[in-house]
Amino acid sequence: MKIMFSIIAGLILIPLLVFGLFLLYINLTDYQPEPVEELSTLYAPGNPSLNTDDISLITWNIGYAGLDNTMDFFYDGGRRVRTTEEATRDNLGRIIEFIRNNLADFWLLQEVDFDARRTYRMDQPAVIAKALPDYHLTKAVNYKVPFVPVPLREPMGRVLAGQLSLSKTMPRLARRYAYPLIAGWPDRLFLLDRCFIETRYELDNGAELVVLNTHNSAFVDNQLLMDKELEVIRNKMLREFELGNYVIAGGDWNMNPPAFRPDAGYGGHRFEAVPVSIPAELLPKGWQLVCDSSTPSNRFLDEVYLKGSTRATTIDFFVVSPNVSVKSVKAFDLGFGPSDHHPVRLEVALR
Repeated sequence: MKIMFSIIAGLILIPLLVFGLFLLYINLTDYQPEPVEELSTLYAPGNPSLNTDDISLITWNIGYAGLDNTMDFFYDGGRRVRTTEEATRDNLGRIIEFIRNNLADFWLLQEVDFDARRTYRMDQPAVIAKALPDYHLTKAVNYKVPFVPVPLREPMGRVLAGQLSLSKTMPRLARRYAYPLIAGWPDRLFLLDRCFIETRYELDNGAELVVLNTHNSAFVDNQLLMDKELEVIRNKMLREFELGNYVIAGGDWNMNPPAFRPDAGYGGHRFEAVPVSIPAELLPKGWQLVCDSSTPSNRFLDEVYLKGSTRATTIDFFVVSPNVSVKSVKAFDLGFGPSDHHPVRLEVALR
């Protein structure tokens, strides 16, 4: 009986010990960025000046080229973890081709993999930089975990990923601003460390254009937690405007605009709101939140995409300061081909 009890105890304690050591390892290697960090930029050969009467920006969460319209995803209620290596490379090629064919002064990209099992260890920033040699490229890490153990049947494994800001004009300065950690322990050890990238561009009038590339938390239904993140970027935007600068913030907010409802039939897509939204009182009078309400920017990943059946929503958009005049905004309906997000283009002039 003693031997039997010893065997049973060992069968229970050994897995617990291994799991405890794994958590200790993840704790010791946990990525903990500073609230504000300076970023390096991979400079391109040219440095054209900005035409302040005609500035274009496109924001696009490229879904690390692994979430095309044939994919569902386990985090979103589906089952799959990753697509094939061939499909991943093909998706990235289609993303780069779209960028080449749609000229813009600035590109704000989210969910770009630097070195991850889910994308077969591709260095996506290097591929993008080689394909787009005319753009200055700034990257920031927001997902750095040595091993993500879920789902148990096929763990996601190592992830090193983040955001990219590309510009035709050379930035004077680039920084990473950390959002507060809103997930509890131990979940936060395996989730993204959210942030936004700031890039600054000198103008002839002595002011600066401040471009913010944001990627806010997903899978959150507590508005108060999301408001903690919004407070950080709100304070940054208001401060820059007080200094006389021009501010444009764009990206994947993972929130709907205030009281958002689609129009024009939503391009035949099935709309569903997400649990959280941008508060109407977030910014003072004169600031604008700019989105395309006729075309969704994101689809749900609980199933393979089927237009009109799969749920879709609008969470990718821009916020501009009162001294920025909006000329147009457009979401490109790509049928969620190479990514679960659509690119959104904004055209503005600086007053």
